[in-house]
Amino acid sequence: MKRSTTPSFSRRSFIRTSALASGGMLIGFNLFQACKPEAAPPVDIADLNFNDFNAFIKIADNGMVTIFSPNPEIGQGVKTSMPMLIAEELDVAWENVVVAQGALDTKNFTRQVAGGSQSLRHGWEPLRKTGATARQMLVNAAAAKWGVDPATCSTENGVISNSNGDTLGYGEVVKEAASLEIPEDVTLKKPKDFKIIGKDIPNVDIDKIVTGKPLYGMDYKEEGMLYVSVVRPPAFGKKLEDFDATDAKGVKGVFDVFKFGDKIAVLAENTWSAMKAKKMVKAKWQDDSKLENTEDYNKALTALLDGKDFNTMRADGDVKKAFAEADKVLERTYESPFLPHNCMEPMNFFADVTAEKVRLVGPIQTPAGTARRIAELLNRKPEEVTVDMTRMGGGFGRRLYGDFAIEAAEISNIAKKPVKVVYSREDDMSAGIYRPAIKYRISAAIKDGKLTGYHLKEAAVNSNMYGLIPNFFPAGAVENYQVDVAKYDSNITIGAWRAPYTNFLAFAEQSFFDELAEVMEVDNIQLRLDLLQNVKGHNDERIQYSPERLEQVIKTAVEKSEWGKKPEGVFQGFSSYYCHNTHVAEVADVVLENDQPVVKKITCVVDCGIVVNPLGAKNQIEGGVIDGIGHAMYGDFSFKDGVPQDTNFNTYRLIRMNETPIVETHFIESDIAPTGLGEPTLPPAGAAIANAIRAAKGVRMTKQPFVKNMKEKALLG
Repeated sequence: MKRSTTPSFSRRSFIRTSALASGGMLIGFNLFQACKPEAAPPVDIADLNFNDFNAFIKIADNGMVTIFSPNPEIGQGVKTSMPMLIAEELDVAWENVVVAQGALDTKNFTRQVAGGSQSLRHGWEPLRKTGATARQMLVNAAAAKWGVDPATCSTENGVISNSNGDTLGYGEVVKEAASLEIPEDVTLKKPKDFKIIGKDIPNVDIDKIVTGKPLYGMDYKEEGMLYVSVVRPPAFGKKLEDFDATDAKGVKGVFDVFKFGDKIAVLAENTWSAMKAKKMVKAKWQDDSKLENTEDYNKALTALLDGKDFNTMRADGDVKKAFAEADKVLERTYESPFLPHNCMEPMNFFADVTAEKVRLVGPIQTPAGTARRIAELLNRKPEEVTVDMTRMGGGFGRRLYGDFAIEAAEISNIAKKPVKVVYSREDDMSAGIYRPAIKYRISAAIKDGKLTGYHLKEAAVNSNMYGLIPNFFPAGAVENYQVDVAKYDSNITIGAWRAPYTNFLAFAEQSFFDELAEVMEVDNIQLRLDLLQNVKGHNDERIQYSPERLEQVIKTAVEKSEWGKKPEGVFQGFSSYYCHNTHVAEVADVVLENDQPVVKKITCVVDCGIVVNPLGAKNQIEGGVIDGIGHAMYGDFSFKDGVPQDTNFNTYRLIRMNETPIVETHFIESDIAPTGLGEPTLPPAGAAIANAIRAAKGVRMTKQPFVKNMKEKALLG
């Protein structure tokens, strides 16, 4: 039977498969209508007749396939790469695929989270199996029609063929396929057979982004919606006592002003009126606790490092004995400030709370957790709360917490109106959730020219490193190894900031290893390679990294960066690190201009397993490196009497376009499942620069930001 030239469509077909892979995802999908090779993506899909299947797929009557991407998109590219996995195994042409953002759906999706660089890692096998299962059932249906063995059939671009030359479009057998038994085992493609995975695929939203089409939370609006600006405590440690909103209510467009908790909501017809009226609210505040200063944190963290009150997270061998018997001991302390997230799109969220349901729309990294918290707050059933996700103008961990969405829901519930909470930049920076200030003290014991002991102490504000980090390098490489942590309790809100803890720990440890090599009078690269040899062959299941993979990125970075072969005047710094399941090595090329260090180039080598979308991967790598450089060089944030001292970009220093170096990216070829990319290239960047500055200026950076540190050392004007 030859393939018909007229598409045939069934009204609806539904199939679900579960228990697919580690990560525990439950995948629902629908088999779809004809995918004709001649179908071309329309410029505007608004007028097409779509058949709605389920959370994953819609098919238009011209054969176009819409795949819904389940995870939030914060710029890490999952809205492009996750549908690529389904399309690859389904064997449809990418040009016939339209991608749309999925809504929160706890029945069909799991781990709808943007965080930890884990989306692709967890979705790799389940999403591919979803596509492969659908493809196999379509093949089985076609084979039954032809009376042939399914093993003799093949697929390509949505068309099934048999050895006799017969062809059928997927849509011609979808009805029959839907009635077949779901195969328990399906065969996934070998990497050598990939047609979509591994190819440069442009961001599916790029046209809308560059032309200003509505995508982001700030773009979202509904008729009758009120805008909300919130008066929050002016300092951490203050509580609302009373307020007078008489003048604020007199501003044209203002609908209402009322208290909720220790905050004041100003509701208006537009953001201009809401923000103007907010400034006219006369609030009286009382001190609830001590109003803290940055200097208080500096002293407190140093006192913790000098003290004995620690929690031990890992202890190998006998560290005390190693230090007691050492010929030499090297000890250094590294310091970092608080940092805000500074997403380009300030926090915002829409909420419409009615007696029947709670409808939420906006940019959120944790839709399920946020919906659950709002249901608890409003005493509603979880199924009454819905969340539609918009694209986010940056997340970096700030949008994990959902406090702004909770504000919107609480205000809507009180006002009985649909509302949209909108932060100003000043709100965003002064009422934020910050990277904690941290100090690390690292000590090394040296005996007979060998590293025999390693002791890392962390003192942090409000939180300590999570349990996996003590098992990163150099864990397992040093016989006597210990990691201790201590915490200072503060009223400052802190939380995850891109590559939590490792964003600064990598700088401290990789700077320390270079200094350790100087003291030991050995090559800094060889020191790292020798330590990795100590890990090989160990069966310590706690170790998170692969010594072989870390060794390969190190050696490749040395080769690709022309380490030690640069012309006079180019100073190089090296760093390597493992985090978020990915191994990275970076080399910084620094020159002196007017006796000031300028970063010209970063050579970055990455082992992240199979690269799903090289174009998107390079964007993540370059963004992470530049972010790491900018915050290591310039990022500083302080408090005085509980008040953040920077509230906008006129005083808070970010890296500028003319300061961004060339980032040269190299991938290690691999057939291992993909790992994270949104975060792993940020942590090594600071140390690579610091080690290059050491080579250029002869000084060691122990504090971030470097520019401030160098000024304190009178190295810069």
